[in-house]
Amino acid sequence: MSAEPVASFHEVIHAPLRLRICGLLRQISELEFGVARDTLGVTDAHLSKNLKVLADANMVVLRKEKSPSRTDARRLTWVALTPAGRIALEEHLASLTRIAAGEV
Repeated sequence: MSAEPVASFHEVIHAPLRLRICGLLRQISELEFGVARDTLGVTDAHLSKNLKVLADANMVVLRKEKSPSRTDARRLTWVALTPAGRIALEEHLASLTRIAAGEV
């Protein structure tokens, strides 16, 4: 059994779209960019910008892969939380839970 996460507010994760991205990735190993974009209802540019912020903070990792269904050079982008990103997300959620409970 793992220990309870330490409540810690993370500014990088807290921005609304970045929090939604992390929440979407929380229960899965990775997600294809287009699926994330469509699920979140945002543009490619908006998602890309926020993924870059998360990647620069070592919260997510991006992986490129040739698409088996395409004949051109375009590749699929896969997104996953890093181990550090998973810990930071759990800490952030613990902090939000404490705030919601009036403990802060």
